[in-house]
Amino acid sequence: MSLGIPKPLAKEKTLKWKAIAPRLNKLLAEIIAGPIPDKMVRNRWRGILRYGLLKALKLVVRMRNNKSVPGYYLTVCAIAKNEGPYFKEWIEWHHNLGVEKFYIYDNESTDNTKEILDPYIKSGLVEYIFFPGLRQQLLAYDDCLEKHRLDARWIAVIDLDEFIVPLADSTIPAFLSKFESCAAVEINWLVYGSGGAKEQTEGNVMERFKRHSLPTHILNRHVKSIVNPRRVFSFIGCHEVARISGHTVDSHGEVVRKHFRDREPQQDVIRINHYAVKSYDEFLRKRARGRARTDKQRNLTYFNQYDLNDMEDAACDC
Repeated sequence: MSLGIPKPLAKEKTLKWKAIAPRLNKLLAEIIAGPIPDKMVRNRWRGILRYGLLKALKLVVRMRNNKSVPGYYLTVCAIAKNEGPYFKEWIEWHHNLGVEKFYIYDNESTDNTKEILDPYIKSGLVEYIFFPGLRQQLLAYDDCLEKHRLDARWIAVIDLDEFIVPLADSTIPAFLSKFESCAAVEINWLVYGSGGAKEQTEGNVMERFKRHSLPTHILNRHVKSIVNPRRVFSFIGCHEVARISGHTVDSHGEVVRKHFRDREPQQDVIRINHYAVKSYDEFLRKRARGRARTDKQRNLTYFNQYDLNDMEDAACDC
């Protein structure tokens, strides 16, 4: 006769702890890392502490001892909700530029997302993960890192309204080949506006919207990261990662020593076209479906902030 905890009860306790632990780690991170004055150091320690110190130490040892070769050079991770009409263009754009696998986290879509993705799932290009719940963006990113640390040499973590555009290289892997010893590469946005469009019209996003912000606009200081999953613990926010080893660099290969909000944007080597609003009608639908990271809905001020149409795009064949 066993005197231990019954299995169902033990499992329930384990599940409860798994739900509570991230919140406790987040609280610990803010208490310990919050007072650190240097923003870069503070964010890195915030990420490590959120990940969990014991878990972090185990991961360091595991990665040092692992010599396996990843099956994919470049993959993409994204979380999406009701983005069905935009998947085909987005997947094929990035696949043509060297992405070998897409990890798609579906945050309770009610549109035709699964139907659109089905051919890509069957071909093996897309791995589909149903990921329900509120505020799931960072949890999805970290889940992807944990599951695919050994599968992918690089994971680009971007949204469905973001398109990576290499300008100095023919493919994204050709660009990344210069940064093999790095933990992450941060790539700046170039924000595109509505071009005055009120309603959605036929055609792809990159064909319909050709006007963008001034390259130096402060919003373009935002970055998205392409990470080596063996060299990072987890995401600090949707833009940055906490490193295990190696450096984070910008698109020029310079080691990042300032927070992205404190650096001038770079779009001459590679950039991320960010179609944040599209037409006004599409923005309203985007607003209605909510956000993966927060319960707060985008307001109309967001449209005005991101509807930037200062220049006509003539820099690339997009």
